[in-house]
Amino acid sequence: MNETKFDRFNLKPFIIEAVKEFGFYEPTEIQERMIPAVLKGESAIGQSQTGTGKTHSYVLPILQKVDPSRQEVQAIITAPTRELANQIYHEILKVTEYCPEGEEITARCYIGGTDKQRTIEKLKKQPHVVVGTPGRINDLVKEQALFVHTAEILIVDEADLMLDMGFIEDVDQVAARMPEKLQMLVFSATIPEKLKPFLKKYMDNPKYIHVEPKQAAAANIEHWLLPSRHRNKVELVYQALTSFNPYLAIVFTNTKKKADEVADGLISKGLKVGRIHGDLNPRERKKMMKQILDLEFQYIVATDLAARGIDIQGISHVINYELPTDLDFYIHRVGRTARAGFSGIAVTVYETSDEDALNRLEKMGIEFKHKDLQKGEWTNLDNRNKRKTRQKQTDDIDKKAASLVQKPKKVKPGYKKKMKWEMDKIKKRERRIKRK
Repeated sequence: MNETKFDRFNLKPFIIEAVKEFGFYEPTEIQERMIPAVLKGESAIGQSQTGTGKTHSYVLPILQKVDPSRQEVQAIITAPTRELANQIYHEILKVTEYCPEGEEITARCYIGGTDKQRTIEKLKKQPHVVVGTPGRINDLVKEQALFVHTAEILIVDEADLMLDMGFIEDVDQVAARMPEKLQMLVFSATIPEKLKPFLKKYMDNPKYIHVEPKQAAAANIEHWLLPSRHRNKVELVYQALTSFNPYLAIVFTNTKKKADEVADGLISKGLKVGRIHGDLNPRERKKMMKQILDLEFQYIVATDLAARGIDIQGISHVINYELPTDLDFYIHRVGRTARAGFSGIAVTVYETSDEDALNRLEKMGIEFKHKDLQKGEWTNLDNRNKRKTRQKQTDDIDKKAASLVQKPKKVKPGYKKKMKWEMDKIKKRERRIKRK
């Protein structure tokens, strides 16, 4: 491919070469709006969903701004999970491979679970770009091994998740040691109220870039609802998984405890199940990710916080063992499937207490198909709102009948019976009309 629409950003030849190799022709909406802002030195808040090309929206302009002749830290990228930090780091390496000789840009990834002492020894030479988890970066800064006072750009990726996981304090401590004229780029799927004081502290009138999702979820995902009806939920999920025989399926739970319970239940039924949650130590986590990427598992059980920022290819089915308390996470969960033009199925096992949450998801544009599963066979059920619609119609007819039958001014004996008879007559007529 000889041309790309990235040419108009006036990026260095090696970046354009990399972009062409990746097969990027047209920038995504977040790239279109974020790249010029970063190049101009503006601070910005980017609000967009996963899969919008967010990483390259800051990686490309940052590499443009790095001066390879200055052997000092020039940009810091923080991510809440080790997997996401690694992913970003590898995207940077893919671009820096194309650096011309003598103008190499160095990038390093610092995450927990690695040998800190060895890292400190290697930091005699400071990298141009630092990627990592806030805790480890802050540790290295406190040890006076990593010098961040020279870096004028700070990226906070998945900021809402940083907040949930309690890492904003570490980011704050790192930012406090950076230059006063700091260019900060914050990316977040949502902007929680508790995040605002941090943003206010470091960002003076930032550019706000909100990329509206074209749809609440990808068009080629089918959303199925499966009523639990007091059945054993692990058994129900087992039946669903085996009925699909998926390429790769991920089952989401809200807590680590529930993830273990579901994984153990499925394993006891003979399935080979991987699990991703916050209680895995770094070594277990690394081993699990390798096994998942090597397709050793057909089924994975995960919590939201552990799974966010992990890019697992080829997920054909997502099962929500329970609905997330934060409904934005529903979009993140189901967005794991139907990537790169493939289709996917997202099944939610629901209780009657979930009605309110399901109504809110429908208002967000999710269209559910109501299904049941008996002995491994899927059947279609009536719309779950049908009974409510029928009840509303009955109430409307009752109100209409009551308004049409006037209570006589002078009450004669037997008037109640007569009024009831009149109302029944009107109700019958209204029902006949409705049926036609």
